[in-house]
Amino acid sequence: MNAVLARPLTLWLIALPLIIAAIGLSLQGLAAINSSVFFAWSYFLEVLIAGLLQGVMYSLVALGFVLIFKASGIFNFAQGSLVLFAALTMVGFIEMGLHWTLAFVVTAGVMVLLAVVVERVVLRPLVNQPHIILFMATIGIFYFLDGFGQTLWGSDVKVLDIGIPKQPLFVLQGVFEGGILVNAFDLVAALVGAVLVIGLAVFFHYTRIGRALRAVADDHQAALSVGIPLKTIWAIVWSVAGIVALVAGIMWGSKAGVQFSLALIALKALPVLILGGFTSIPGAIIGGLIIGAGEQVAEVFIGPLFGGAIQDWFAYMLALVFLLFRPQGLFGEKIIERV
Repeated sequence: MNAVLARPLTLWLIALPLIIAAIGLSLQGLAAINSSVFFAWSYFLEVLIAGLLQGVMYSLVALGFVLIFKASGIFNFAQGSLVLFAALTMVGFIEMGLHWTLAFVVTAGVMVLLAVVVERVVLRPLVNQPHIILFMATIGIFYFLDGFGQTLWGSDVKVLDIGIPKQPLFVLQGVFEGGILVNAFDLVAALVGAVLVIGLAVFFHYTRIGRALRAVADDHQAALSVGIPLKTIWAIVWSVAGIVALVAGIMWGSKAGVQFSLALIALKALPVLILGGFTSIPGAIIGGLIIGAGEQVAEVFIGPLFGGAIQDWFAYMLALVFLLFRPQGLFGEKIIERV
């Protein structure tokens, strides 16, 4: 991770406890003047932690968008269908009798094969086309994979259980009476997200392929002129995005079941990308944490003032504010065009 990115990330980590304390004190004051709002520090931290862990789940989906955007400069609308297709395929192999670890390996191979097909059939003919053309192509891929996956494996809600613990845990019992409730599954998801971010950050910044991916994103023609094989790069990045989608599909499928709505989780990743920046892997995680925590805290503590149900639109309103005042996101690159 370069110094330019490390500095704002360090500042955010330092400011985080102060931000949490300020939000807590503000909500405590709101509860004091409005009886419809209940506040206790243990309850606030429980809601906050649940939101942060939910945000990690959003980030797992957002990482796939970041990968494609860094390599091609386009928003991959098909990432949600990649998550659904990967989860459906893995469940299908498990139902055939394969152990989940072997099913994971076979499904990863399927996602790599799918990436090669996408590159040859869709992306290769569209090299150097305007970004809007490539974006429209990803919309076509979305609907194809969504329909093909359900035709291949069925449209019923499927259970994906690979043994991830889901029992509730109580932490900080010595600090707060009764402790703070945390779901073990969410902790596993957070660990998986952390491993993915570290691995992808190392891949992009310290490998030849990663540097080539960034060069392709900056300028396709310039990358081709210095000998970077654009076709190979696109196949690699779609393969990596497919495997990331598989991991996200496993986590979301294990939590909520593998079903059609899994493809639509990509819509929740959009505010995450706007906040964190379309080109930043750490930004995808920070953006996910902000969206997840903001949704939960707003719904529980501010929702009663508006009749509830603000969780569905809170993320998009927050993203709108960022678009108005910081369109490149917290960690995105500011684009300056001279005319």
